[in-house]
Amino acid sequence: MKIGIVGAGSWGTALAIHIGGLNHVVNLWVYEEDVYQDLQRERENKVYLPSFKVPDNVRMFNRLDEAVDGCEIVIRAVPSKYCRNVIKQIKDFLRFDSFIVSATKGIETESFKRMSEVLIEELGVDNNRIGILSGPSFAREVAAGNPTAIVIASTNKKAAMILQKELSSRTLRIYYNSDVIGVELGGSLKNVIAIAAGIIEGLGYGHNTMAALITRGLTEMKRLAKCLNARPDTLSGLSGLGDLVLTCTGTLSRNKLVGIQLSKGLNINQITSSMRMVAEGVPTSKSVLYLKNIFDIEMPISEKVYHIIYNNMNPQKAIEELMLRDLKEEILD
Repeated sequence: MKIGIVGAGSWGTALAIHIGGLNHVVNLWVYEEDVYQDLQRERENKVYLPSFKVPDNVRMFNRLDEAVDGCEIVIRAVPSKYCRNVIKQIKDFLRFDSFIVSATKGIETESFKRMSEVLIEELGVDNNRIGILSGPSFAREVAAGNPTAIVIASTNKKAAMILQKELSSRTLRIYYNSDVIGVELGGSLKNVIAIAAGIIEGLGYGHNTMAALITRGLTEMKRLAKCLNARPDTLSGLSGLGDLVLTCTGTLSRNKLVGIQLSKGLNINQITSSMRMVAEGVPTSKSVLYLKNIFDIEMPISEKVYHIIYNNMNPQKAIEELMLRDLKEEILD
């Protein structure tokens, strides 16, 4: 198949390496000139995914129209804040029957819409042409061929199963899920909890604290998902609990790194200005606070993360306030 990947960050590059290894024809759109030149000369993304060679059947493009031309599948792997603008640019160059996949784990901060909603709105298509790729997957480990399991979510089961078949391999196992909303929310909300995980680690707390955070963080994710008409059980799967555990405990998590740095007293501008890659949990925390208030639900961990990021709340004080809230029954949904 001819597959276009829009975005050459760490995840887009890792997908190009994996899919290229399956002998598909792969077009990779590269925005930054220095990354484009490195990939053209040495077939290596030295900025976002160093030490991995991109297969010869992956072609590099710095023009969006050329990258998506004739592609049966187009995977969009740019940060959420660029999603709408990029889709506007490629809209007129897509095949009428192409399947559009979002591989971004975020919520648009201006509209508070999920990525699939942005795609549908800008492309003027229905759900049947949209898929969501999510689950516990560090880019470096996928590029290295570590056994990984992720999810493709779509209301179009036939198209999703084709994608599942064409992209799965002995190192990447893809499951199908019809709950698009739940899969998207799991991938987005876990980034906020991962920032809290970094704060915990940075303050020197141990496994007890981390276990409590993951468990109660998952409860918060399920509460919001239920309000947005997702199936709560989806949040117990790969795109929810699986991704949550990965980003809260793994050393390659950008969102966790943000939390570690916040625990050291750095403010968010200092942290993000030194990062070339995007930590989606930072803008998503703003969207989560808005949605939490709209539905009037309890999400105390996510709320504290927001205040630490945007109101410079002391992380230690935030933890103390969480621990000293009114005692109550454990409610899991």
